[in-house]
Amino acid sequence: MRHNKRKYRIGTSPAHRRSLLRNLAIEVIDHGKIKTTHAKCKAIQPYVEKLITISKEDSVANRRLALSKLGNAKAVRTLFTEVGPKYKERDGGYTRILKLADGRVGDNAKMSFIALVD
Repeated sequence: MRHNKRKYRIGTSPAHRRSLLRNLAIEVIDHGKIKTTHAKCKAIQPYVEKLITISKEDSVANRRLALSKLGNAKAVRTLFTEVGPKYKERDGGYTRILKLADGRVGDNAKMSFIALVD
């Protein structure tokens, strides 16, 4: 049975999905807001939220855990020095998805912004 096995079908293989989530999460951490398809925004939101929750407590173990999930030392440094302390008092809901009215030119895919909440 496939109970609780639903994943967003944003790539052709699990390895592609994993690398796409990593790259999008790094971009959200670095830039604070990115524009992508709505399905990718919905897929990346829990991934980024869990990383921010990890970064609220700065320890060597948490930094290594974040590095294993992101694979980018610069993004981990930004996560623990800027993003994590900003949400120290917040219990969740660190990101927001804003739908855009127009679809993407070419295939008319639904587009959205995923942004960190201020």
